[in-house]
Amino acid sequence: MQKTDMDFRWAGSKEHFVDQPFVTKIGEIEIGRFGGNSSAGQSKNEDACLVWSSETADWEFAMLLDAHQTTESAEAVLEQVNAHKEKIKALLSQPLQKEFFRNLEGAVLNIFQEESFLARCRNLQGETACLLAVRKGKYIWWFSVGDCLLYLFHPELAALGQHQLNQRQFYEWIGQVNTFEGAVPCYSAGTRELRQGLNRLFLATDGLVECPGNPYIDPLSISRSMEGEGGIGEMLQTIQQCGVRDSTTVISWEITVREPAVMPSDQ
Repeated sequence: MQKTDMDFRWAGSKEHFVDQPFVTKIGEIEIGRFGGNSSAGQSKNEDACLVWSSETADWEFAMLLDAHQTTESAEAVLEQVNAHKEKIKALLSQPLQKEFFRNLEGAVLNIFQEESFLARCRNLQGETACLLAVRKGKYIWWFSVGDCLLYLFHPELAALGQHQLNQRQFYEWIGQVNTFEGAVPCYSAGTRELRQGLNRLFLATDGLVECPGNPYIDPLSISRSMEGEGGIGEMLQTIQQCGVRDSTTVISWEITVREPAVMPSDQ
C-alpha cells in the first residue's frame, strides 16, 4: 500500500475547546488544545495550527498561530500556507543539503509577501503571532513572528541549561498590523542540529506560560511533564485547574537521532 502524508488543520473559530482540554495525535505528533476557562471570562479561542507529516519519517512541518481580536488573521495565514502546500511539500522532499533551509526560508518569505495576501491582511480585524517549525533529517528549522514558543529537550542541552530555541518577540504580527508591510520585515529564523539520542520538540502558544501560578514558566517543568505518563493532557488539566483564561495550543513530537552530533574538539 502506498504511503501518504498526514495533514491536520484547525482554527479555534471551528472548535473552541473552552473548558474542554483535548489531545489528539497525528502519526507521532501530539496536539493539545484548550480554549481557556469560561469561569475566568473566556468565551472564544483565537489559536490555530497546521501539521503536515511524512509517513516516511523524513520530515515534519508544524505551524502554530495565536491571534487576538478575532481568528481572521490566523485563518488567513492558514489558508495562505495551505494554498502553497504542494510547493512546500516538494521543497521538504528534496535531499538535505546546505541550501535546503535557505530555500525553504525564501519560499516562506515569498508566500507571506504575496501582494494578494498583503491586501487581504489590510482588511482583517486583528493580527496573529506565527511560528513555523520543520524537522528534516537531524536538523530543526524555525521561522517565528511574535511570541509563540519553541523548545528542544535533550539531556545534553538540559545539563547546560538550554531548553528554548527561539526568543519570544513582542510587537510582531501578521494581519491588520503586518511585519511584512514594513520596509524591512521583522522575524526570527534559525537552524539547529538535534543531538544524538532522543530529542523532544515542543511548540506552545503563550497561554501555557502566562497561566496563574506559573506552573510552566520554567522549561524544566514542561520537560518533566512530558516525561510522565500524562504528558500534554496532564499539562492542560493543570492550567485548567489554575484558572487560566487565555487559550493554549501545543504541538510536540520526538525524534531519535542515531548519528553522533557535533562535540568540542577536546572531547
